Amino acid sequence: MFSSLRFRLPALFLAGIALTGVVSTLIAFGLFRNYTQSQARKELRREASGLTQLYAEQAVRSQEKGTRPPLFAASKLERASGNRLFFVGTPFFSGQSSGLHRLPQSALDFDAIKRGKTIEFEFTPPGEHRTFLAVAHPLRLDKNADPLGGLVVATPQAQLSDQAMRLVLRLAIALLVGLLVTAAFAWYLSGRITRPVRRLALAADEVAEGNYATEVPVVSGRDEIADLADSFSRMTERLAESEALERNFLMTVSHELRTPLTAIRGHVEALREGLAEDPEARNASLDLIAAESGRLERLVGDVLDLAKLDTRRFTVRHEEVDMARLVEQAYAAFGEEAKSRKIDYSHDLSAEPVIVTDGDRVLQIITNLLANAFRWTPNGGSVDLELSAENGKIHVAVADSGPGIGKEEQDRIFRPFWTHDGKGTGLGLAIARELALALGGTIALESEVGRGSRFELVLPTR
Repeated sequence: MFSSLRFRLPALFLAGIALTGVVSTLIAFGLFRNYTQSQARKELRREASGLTQLYAEQAVRSQEKGTRPPLFAASKLERASGNRLFFVGTPFFSGQSSGLHRLPQSALDFDAIKRGKTIEFEFTPPGEHRTFLAVAHPLRLDKNADPLGGLVVATPQAQLSDQAMRLVLRLAIALLVGLLVTAAFAWYLSGRITRPVRRLALAADEVAEGNYATEVPVVSGRDEIADLADSFSRMTERLAESEALERNFLMTVSHELRTPLTAIRGHVEALREGLAEDPEARNASLDLIAAESGRLERLVGDVLDLAKLDTRRFTVRHEEVDMARLVEQAYAAFGEEAKSRKIDYSHDLSAEPVIVTDGDRVLQIITNLLANAFRWTPNGGSVDLELSAENGKIHVAVADSGPGIGKEEQDRIFRPFWTHDGKGTGLGLAIARELALALGGTIALESEVGRGSRFELVLPTR
């Protein structure tokens, strides 16, 4: 479980949020503590200044009129403000107590007080175990007189820390609630992500075992998982199609090899046993053996050419080629077939260019295109061969009056082993296109169902 993506996704997500929350809490704690201490110092300064002035005024009146200490006793002021009040220095009420707690001069920088400076300091009062943050303000009975001492207003440091800890506690509760909500959402979201991925993984295992008909899960939406499922579905379709094409190719090649071999073996046996004693019959048998041997050679040559092209181990010669002569040669090779099938067979050479290329391979491409045209053209149809040159390109077009090719099949026909009717090896057009690419050219196709097809070889002049 802990190694699964379902667990690791939310765990990593929560770890990032938790780390961010802890860092944010520490920063907030530090900032709030500094803020509370800064505000506490400001409040202590204001309170110390105000009380010092109030005590000084009452002390002066008490000395002038001989009255009792002011009614605002220290204990009442402490209860009202929540702070502790101290005095350090010479008593300022004549013969009377101010009610303020006394501090020894060693508890603070008394010389600074004597110089009239307000100071901040920390101390632990006698009999206490807590540390106080304090402000001491000089107390004068006369503006021009030296300070008698200092009035000290102090607040416990723990009180300030408690405020910060309450903030930390609230942030921790908020973080915990946020983590719980986020964990539930992350667990749900990771399930939404990993479930289709897991189903795709199971389907991939089936495909790896050769079961290309396995059902690929459909993933709704337009995200990356849906794109992955769609791509995987197309891949399985292509694999299933490739497997079917390979089976068809093996069966077709087996048939194509067996047929001429059977014919050759039969005529060889007849010659050995002297069944063809007549010179004319013997010559006919030898001609058939030669023709079937040539058929075998072409089939094996196609397979070898395709293997070389697939592995990029194909070499191209560079020589001057008379394209008009080469097209005439290709045209003449199908003349007898055109006559026997009453096909309207014509050629148009509107240019006589000489280019630098591999003549044998160009002839092979044109021958393959013509062979494909004659295969699909019905008896009494038409096949046209054209040669032209324009814009530094050579164009060789083969048009036929066959059944045409649908849009969905126009790319498939250039794949190895694929044929429209499941017959033949399906290598001719595949080899023609690969050869054209190797020579720096292309093969374009224009076709419409019921109106024939037009293949056009385009080659550079150099």
